[in-house]
Amino acid sequence: MPRTTTYSQWIALPPERVWAVLGDPARWPEWNPAVTSVTLHGAPGAGSTGDYLPRGRANEAVHGRLAKPFTIATFVPEREISLEQPEPAGIMRLRWTLTPRDGGTEVSQRLTFSGASAAVARKVVGSLLETDAHTCFARLARLAGVRPAAEALTVVIAGGTGALGRTLAADLTCRGQRVRILTRRAVAELPYAQFEWDGRSIGEWAAALRNPGPTAIINLAGKLVDCRPTTRNIAELRSSRVDSTRVLVEASKTLDRPIDYWVQASTTAIWADAGEIRCTEGTPLPDPGLPQMTGVARPWEEAFEGANAAHRTVLRTSIVLDPDAPAMKRLVALTKAGLGGSVGPGTQWFSWIHLDDWLGIVRAALGLDPTVQLPNGVVVAATDFPVRNRELMTALRRQLRRPWSPPTPAVALTIGAVLLRTDPALGLTGRHATSEVLRHSGFRFRYPTLDEALTDLLPTRVK
Repeated sequence: MPRTTTYSQWIALPPERVWAVLGDPARWPEWNPAVTSVTLHGAPGAGSTGDYLPRGRANEAVHGRLAKPFTIATFVPEREISLEQPEPAGIMRLRWTLTPRDGGTEVSQRLTFSGASAAVARKVVGSLLETDAHTCFARLARLAGVRPAAEALTVVIAGGTGALGRTLAADLTCRGQRVRILTRRAVAELPYAQFEWDGRSIGEWAAALRNPGPTAIINLAGKLVDCRPTTRNIAELRSSRVDSTRVLVEASKTLDRPIDYWVQASTTAIWADAGEIRCTEGTPLPDPGLPQMTGVARPWEEAFEGANAAHRTVLRTSIVLDPDAPAMKRLVALTKAGLGGSVGPGTQWFSWIHLDDWLGIVRAALGLDPTVQLPNGVVVAATDFPVRNRELMTALRRQLRRPWSPPTPAVALTIGAVLLRTDPALGLTGRHATSEVLRHSGFRFRYPTLDEALTDLLPTRVK
């Protein structure tokens, strides 16, 4: 049965401006680097045909030699265009739709594979075309003419080349904000101004903070937590967060005026294994807590003290559900492999948030959502409906159409974690974390329940 994945992005332009780029398939390579070239056999329109080459020497050779032309299946100016590409024993269908919404345009990309080769084609071709999809939308927006207004925010994202940073940078760019990225190593294909830093000392990068208009900092810098909880790794987790936060605070004190908005990343793992405690912004921290959780997050937040900023948000983020994030990919892979049973006791709480809702909270913290007024201080980025581990795994099996799986004993997870070089505590601990601040600030979750979130994020079966 065909399976479809969908990516959407709001762009601060009317549909006709976006269509000027999107409606011409020959311009596809300009905004999606996974496509090397497109050759149309006539003017764009329903029934027209053409050829495209996916990037990569092997892909170009095989596809260029064997693939049949694609057909423009639908072509409704300023509303929809879709392509049908014959694949060996199947068809790839790619559809883009434009929907006027809130003074701009929501662009949606739907990719469907059908036929006997669907699974292989999705893995080979689909993963290529959907790589960094949000950044592709940012390129599309710029080609279509998105430009920051004079009063736009200049948003400096530390750690902006990571998964969340890239998506956030794309979202803000599509909404007409200026984006600057602080990174240890510049990424050539990213369409944003990048400043290299070491995350420990003030250097030329500090010029990114000096702007004539309003300025914001979003600090996401830090080593990924998916590692063995050795003394050395915990020290690196802590220093990668504390050092980068401390040097940003020091740099902010050299400015002539305060940073207008500062969103400082943190984590709900600061409560470590909270058991049945209902954690909200005012819940006391454990003492001492787990060293790789509380022992990292507490000094991380403490390093933020003294920041020269008018509005300050410490964002304690739960697990962000994003199909491109390593955690989500691992959960999906395990479930598909028949290892989708509950982990350990299965009663540990799993607090989570959909990627789109996390982006919405960040925008509110930057003053970009007039309907939500966040106070200074700690904000928990988590849905109102945490689930237990066994409920999470049941929902994943249901969404991925997998049968019941036996539980994974804690000892088996611990052994597996050694082989995978990860921390078993990531699966065996949990916390019930929700936000009182969001509830009283006017924020509304777009995906409040786990089933709604997974239905949106994972490939869906279509008839």
